[in-house]
Amino acid sequence: MRKIILSLLGLLLIIAAVFGARAIINSNTIERPPLQKIVKTVFVDTVLNREVPIIIPANGTVTALGKTELFSEVEGVFRSSSKEFRPGQTYQRGQVLLNIDASEFAANVRSARSELYNSITAIMPDLRLDYPELYPKWERYLNNFDVNKNLSALPETASNQEKYFISGRGIVSSYYNIKNLEARLNKFTIIAPYTGVLTEALVTRGSLIRPGQKLGEFIDPTEFELEVAITKSFSDLLKIGEKVKLANLEGSQAYEGEVSRINSRIDQESQSIQVFIKIEDERVKEGMYLEANLNAGIIEEAIEIPRELLVDQNRVYVVRDNVLQLVEIEPVYFSSEKVVIKGLENGVKLISAPVPGAFTGMPVEISQVPNPVKNRQN
Repeated sequence: MRKIILSLLGLLLIIAAVFGARAIINSNTIERPPLQKIVKTVFVDTVLNREVPIIIPANGTVTALGKTELFSEVEGVFRSSSKEFRPGQTYQRGQVLLNIDASEFAANVRSARSELYNSITAIMPDLRLDYPELYPKWERYLNNFDVNKNLSALPETASNQEKYFISGRGIVSSYYNIKNLEARLNKFTIIAPYTGVLTEALVTRGSLIRPGQKLGEFIDPTEFELEVAITKSFSDLLKIGEKVKLANLEGSQAYEGEVSRINSRIDQESQSIQVFIKIEDERVKEGMYLEANLNAGIIEEAIEIPRELLVDQNRVYVVRDNVLQLVEIEPVYFSSEKVVIKGLENGVKLISAPVPGAFTGMPVEISQVPNPVKNRQN
């Protein structure tokens, strides 16, 4: 009986343990709440097609239209200038930029003139005897001859006999040799070709100057030119004489220029074309880096949106009946941050800010609060 009673008690304990464990498990079970449908709030813009101007940004370095690099064609010592030969010095047109010592060369030129004078004097007796009618004009030429001044033109020959007679005495060849020396003598003095500023000075007074040596750089500070490169697809839209808005990198100063030249050759590597913008502004300086906004035309019935709103380069999300729909559009022009598109009807609700996890058919709610990111950009 004891064994039977103990067996029954053990069985009862096991049954009680099973029911107790089940009760504990059931008591820890958490009921899941019913799944709630999440509706995201989105920002939208109402599409209003209009004329969108195509503005092409470009940049480049300003260079002076009138720029002269000063080189020496002769050898000598830099003696003087009408002003201090220093960068930033202003010269008026006709003033002496550099005066190179030409005393030795000038003496050689005077010696050559003297020899020509002697040659003409030597033929005067023959002219008096053989060609008395030619004697007076050559006598006048000798009377006006000055070895310290540039040669005046030889008297014109009236006949072939006179020409042969004068040429046979070597007078004509001597005359042109001296004119060549006189032209070279003029190169010892460099004159300002226009009113401008010396932007570079590579020599000082007393320096020995050699042929081919660069002496400095002289510019006209009233007219400048900005060279920019644009995509070849917009080359046909630009016109010579079109006004261009310019600005410095900081955006603190604005200028205005005018398209003066358009290169007809396309760069093979970059597939771009050169455009030259003329600037007349006293605030502009040589070497400035400017940004230009070129007006390349107008696209009708289009809108401009941020590039981040594009999906697969040719689709955008719109809201219809509080549901996202993906529609195809026609991209017309891409800039660094914006894209001009066509193909949306007026009144369509276009997403104005990217929606994370967006998909076609996604339920959304249109926000009544303006897009803060868009307002900051504006």
